Formats: sequence, structure tokens, C-alpha cells
Amino acid sequence: MPWIDEKSCNGCGICVDECPVDTIYMEGKKAEIDMENCIRCGVCHDVCLQESVRHDSEKTPDEVRANVEMTKRFMEACAKYLGDKKEKGKCLKRMKKHFNKEKIVAEKTLNELEKLKNA
Repeated sequence: MPWIDEKSCNGCGICVDECPVDTIYMEGKKAEIDMENCIRCGVCHDVCLQESVRHDSEKTPDEVRANVEMTKRFMEACAKYLGDKKEKGKCLKRMKKHFNKEKIVAEKTLNELEKLKNA
């Protein structure tokens, strides 16, 4: 999914003008994408001269760090509120199950999307 790098966006508005579904707008002097209505066509990537429209795969390391930090917070909270340090380990197991489920959902979704080629 696309996102706008606010540091490099110069507010030229080309992406706003070229978006076929009018889902990009100016917020102050920077472009913003309404992700609810974005159809992921890639036009904004192609027309941005500043290369400010970025792909979300660049955010993967940040998302991994955020997931690990969230898990650490949950582990600490479980130990604190449930009164037992063993709860940290139980929480970690639950979070691993959560992320394994997310992985399974992604894999199954990719398999179903692959079938769309033949449709």
C-alpha cells in the first residue's frame, strides 16, 4: 500500500491531480492518501517526481520492531496485573500464536489471490 514520505513531499499536487479515484488530497502543504478508498493502482508512485509516494514494504522493519515492543509491554503487563512472572511466558506464547495466525491468514490470502489469475 502506498504512503507519503512527508519529509520529501514538496506539496506539488501532481499525485492529487493524477489519482484516478480522487483519494489523494492536500493536508496543509503535504499530500495524504485516504487508504479506505485507495485502489492500489500505483499511479501515484509513477507520477511523483520527488519519489515521495513510497511502498509499505519499506516499513517492514518498523512494523516488526513495533510488534516486538508491543509484545514486551503485554508481557510486563501480564506479570504485573496477574501477579506472577510466569505470566510473561504465557503471554509470549499467546502473542506467538497471534502472529502465527496472521501469517496463516496472509498465506491463505495469497493462495486465493493466485487463483484470481485463472479467473
